[in-house]
Amino acid sequence: MHVTAQAQAQAQVPDRDRPDGKDPEPRRGRPRSAAAERAILDAVVGLLEAGEPLAALSIERIARTAGVGKATIYRRWSGKEELFVDVLRDIEPPEPAVSGTAGLDDLRLLLDSLRRRGLAQRSSVLLHNVFAQMKSHPKLWSEYQCTVIAPRRTAMLAAVRRAVDAGELRADLDVELMNDLFLGPMLVRTIHRPDAPLPEDLADRIIRTLSEGLAPARP
Repeated sequence: MHVTAQAQAQAQVPDRDRPDGKDPEPRRGRPRSAAAERAILDAVVGLLEAGEPLAALSIERIARTAGVGKATIYRRWSGKEELFVDVLRDIEPPEPAVSGTAGLDDLRLLLDSLRRRGLAQRSSVLLHNVFAQMKSHPKLWSEYQCTVIAPRRTAMLAAVRRAVDAGELRADLDVELMNDLFLGPMLVRTIHRPDAPLPEDLADRIIRTLSEGLAPARP
């Protein structure tokens, strides 16, 4: 494979010793290779499954395992934190396809996706270990919060607002508080009570129970 002098120079710079002290910017202008991206993600998963801690993984080690150059990784991700977040997205259950127009129906889908993630973390030693390690890496945890958790919360808030607009929920209550009331029971079950059951109808039960107190008064 032909490698340009610029790519060779970038590949020779150690991960933790960039010339400007900053994460490298992704390269632009070249087509992304799906096969290379798949190989990189699989390489990280393979190393983690083999017992490598997150802190010990370097871009150089990942590139060598994936059979690509470091420049190939940096064209896709600015650093390890961004790469690890995509690895987590890859091994977690996929995001639900919500309508973007419904209220409680979309909220139900989003809550059920949290339930499925809870089940995945319980059944996957890899996911459990990665999340446990990730919380001790502030930069990685912050990246995950900003790029994964925050958009999920935004999507749920939007669904609650649509439910209010559709007359499915009361319009005289704090939308963020209502969102937290829906979200809270699922987080308690999936995070704080790892032995609690996560039945398939849990999202329906949460919404039905809370709606009895949140729904508009009927004549």
